Amino acid sequence: MSVEKRVIKKYPNRRLYDTATSCYITLADVKQLVLDVTDIQVLDAKSGEDITRSVLLQIIMEEEAGGMPMFSYDVLTQIIRFYGHAMQGLMGNYLEKNLQLFSEMQGRLQDQAKSVMSTDNPMLSNANLWGDFMKFQGPALQNMMGNYLESSTNLFVDMQQQLQDRAKHLFTGFGMPGYGKGEPAPGEPQPSDPPTTAAPEEAAAPATRRRTPKKPT
Repeated sequence: MSVEKRVIKKYPNRRLYDTATSCYITLADVKQLVLDVTDIQVLDAKSGEDITRSVLLQIIMEEEAGGMPMFSYDVLTQIIRFYGHAMQGLMGNYLEKNLQLFSEMQGRLQDQAKSVMSTDNPMLSNANLWGDFMKFQGPALQNMMGNYLESSTNLFVDMQQQLQDRAKHLFTGFGMPGYGKGEPAPGEPQPSDPPTTAAPEEAAAPATRRRTPKKPT
């Protein structure tokens, strides 16, 4: 059963209208809905076009402009290079699965934190103390997330290069057009080898020779 999404309308004056609460909201409010794991859908109020992705990208841009950007230069340039590439769809899938995995790891960490806070140790059971600790660890965790994405992207790029090398090697062996162009087939002489020509046949010697008459003495 699909969960009904919370519809937000964006008007030409760039104002966002939450149909669930019948009031105008800000981009920060949309971000909070995402943090609260609320499924949203942003529609253009005039055309009805789904512009959810552009609004989410706007939130990401504002976050990246802050003091703790998540995407490094290398990650952004690698992602841009995959647009229009044959493996673009695979790249999106790859990042999505990795983010899901990272989210599961985060959930397990939170469960372990709740378990620690439920112990009899008064130091660990202090919610404020634990909250301060997690707040202090926030930048480190965000940096870890950035490094994870960068490593994951580089791993995908390496995998892509290996696939390309294998495909080139495979198609060259089958003599596919566009691969190994100009390379000789097995058994053919290499371009560096001088052309072999048949040696000229030696002139056949005459069967009989004329004898020079001897002068009389």
